[in-house]
Amino acid sequence: MSRVQLALNVADLDASIEFYTKLFNTPPAKIREGYANFAIADPPLKLILFTGAGEPGSLNHIGVEVENVEAVAAMITRANDLGMAQEIQEDVSCCFAVQDKTWVKGPENDWEIYYVKGDAPEMACSVTDAPSACC
Repeated sequence: MSRVQLALNVADLDASIEFYTKLFNTPPAKIREGYANFAIADPPLKLILFTGAGEPGSLNHIGVEVENVEAVAAMITRANDLGMAQEIQEDVSCCFAVQDKTWVKGPENDWEIYYVKGDAPEMACSVTDAPSACC
């Protein structure tokens, strides 16, 4: 299943985890220092929380988690066909996961289209970096 990803900057990770667990009736799928992610089935949403990455309450980045590497490749092809600028990254370690992805450049926000290939032991970047520079 594909799902929209929403990454938020938060001030208090524990309070945010408690709130979003209650709101979506789903515990986090992964918790690390300064980081948590939720894989929510209804509505289909990948919710990412970062502390120390920006103004609390602000958007960190947006994206779509897709179901396989072929879906990432299809988006890369589609973006190329439409003349959209993008930054392609393969086998990168980012946000505690190994991923294939493309960052499609929008007028105000870049969209991360990605597939998680496996777990990674560390963030592998500074959460204060721009999202597309993160990995």
